[in-house]
Order: sequence, then C-alpha cells, then structure tokens
Amino acid sequence: METKPYHVESWRDWIVPVAEEQLTLREILATALHLQAGQQDIPLIVQLVENPKFDIPGINLFNGAVGLEAHDCIHAILGRGMLPKDEAFVIGFTMGSSNRVTTTEERLFTLAAKYLYPGPYKFNDEDIHVFKDAVRLGFVSDCTPLAEVDYEPYMDMPIKQVRQEIGVEVELLKAYYQIERRRYPADKASQRTL
Repeated sequence: METKPYHVESWRDWIVPVAEEQLTLREILATALHLQAGQQDIPLIVQLVENPKFDIPGINLFNGAVGLEAHDCIHAILGRGMLPKDEAFVIGFTMGSSNRVTTTEERLFTLAAKYLYPGPYKFNDEDIHVFKDAVRLGFVSDCTPLAEVDYEPYMDMPIKQVRQEIGVEVELLKAYYQIERRRYPADKASQRTL
C-alpha cells in the first residue's frame, strides 16, 4: 500500500483530493489515522450537535448526523481535509444529501458552529458560507443520503468506485471546488481541493 504522497505530520495538512481515484477507502483513512481525534477528544457540544448517538428518541435535531467513522469516510469520498472549510463542506453536504434540511435547522446549526463550538471547531463567516453552499449542493446531488450509507462494505473498493456506487457526482464537486478556490484565494482548504 503506497500512501507516501498523503503522509503528513499535522491534521492541518492532511487531504486526499477528489482527483484521487485508485486508493481504497481503507487506504485513505489509514493515511490519517494517526491524526484523527478520538470520540473522547471531541468537545461535548460538537458531539451533541453532530453525533446521532446523542439524539433524543423521536427528536431529530439535525438531519445528516453521523458517527465519527462515517464522518471520516465522507471526508475521503468528498475529497476534503480537516480544516474548518473542509469540515463545513462535509457537514453541509451530508446534511443536504438527506433532502430533509429545513431553513430553521440550517440556521440553528450555523449558530451553534459559530457561537457555541470551541477553538478549532468554530466556524467563521466564510466557513458558514461554504456550509450553506454544501447543503444546497448535497440537496441537488442524486447521491444516496450520506448519513444512511453503511461504509463497511466499501472499505476495500477504490474510492472512484465508492463514489460511483453511492452516486457522488465528482464533476459536481469539482465545479464547486473551482468556485470555492476563486472565492477564497488565500485559504489553504479552498486551494487544495482539486
């Protein structure tokens, strides 16, 4: 397994871009395993908002909530790193792909991400713009709702095949990433997506 091009020392530098097609989902995740935060490292407010295990039965606060392992798989599938704009895009696209996100839900999430999330989890205005774009992009995508996918059967498939199987339109992602790249020329996350 050759993962040298993607070996990095800091979570800030990690990305396997959307142009990658040959590595398996498992190989991509392995390139970042030493960088990933464990569930115990994620602040409680972030877990309460984003992790479905904290949902109250019968109450679904945010559509598209996924556990940490699925969230990491979605990073790989969408070709995003771990910087704030990457997180904003992954969360937004996942929520949007559910086709059930309301304006109120979107507003509540952005308020939590901007005002309640601590330190590196906090979204700024640009991150919120990327999040909102990603919600809409996920909504128009014909992919399987990403929060409903069981990623285990896909772990040993090349990432190109995984994207095809769940219906993620790579050309749609690339078109948006070009726009994002022009919109935020000084932002590292936006400049490395392609």
